[in-house]
Amino acid sequence: METTSKKIYIVIPAYNEETGIASVISHLKDFGYENILVVNDGSNDYTEEKAREAGAEVLNQIINRGQGAALRTGIEYLREVYAPDIIVTFDADGQHQAKDIAAIIKPLIEEKFDIVLGSRFLNKKSNAPLLRKIVLKAGIIFTNFISNIKLTDTHNGFRALGKKAIQKINISHRGMEHASDIIDEITKNKLRYKEVPVEIIYTDYSRAKGQRTSGFAKIGIKILIKKLTQ
Repeated sequence: METTSKKIYIVIPAYNEETGIASVISHLKDFGYENILVVNDGSNDYTEEKAREAGAEVLNQIINRGQGAALRTGIEYLREVYAPDIIVTFDADGQHQAKDIAAIIKPLIEEKFDIVLGSRFLNKKSNAPLLRKIVLKAGIIFTNFISNIKLTDTHNGFRALGKKAIQKINISHRGMEHASDIIDEITKNKLRYKEVPVEIIYTDYSRAKGQRTSGFAKIGIKILIKKLTQ
């Protein structure tokens, strides 16, 4: 863990993650991250119990509202209750690596940037399936065009928000489209941003739990509709 006096919190949106949530929390604790909040997004399994047993704080959403809504709940709660200096968003399916958090938060600790975004395409270790990689690359081109920003990875849930970003960013989409909300908020609020390479580990479990490749088209349509109706 990066040695710092800053208050760092990890927020994990989780839906039916009883199989792996404890190992994700343990993985984070092994690297010295103790302030972990799991937002249990209406799970109908033992996600809450497993997360609490592993040492995380848990917020429960009564119904499944989507990853965007869970992150919004978690960020707002942390902001109001703990006034963190940095919030790291981290997936519950084991794709993200705690060893990469130090690189994600370093630019925020140095106060050179307001938000840092993880990119799987700046790291040659990525084992993303070919079809997923093609779809993600297409999504990058689409998002960069409509959001007037240049990024190498636009739908990566591994990111860190500094104080200004925590205060300014508003997530409006309930589902996976929230990633584009965050990108729009970067430009809207003139946030200083940086990408850093991260390693994403794809497993059979994470592929089954994650966004289906076919779903990215629906995300794009929703984002475009929102843009046209603003």
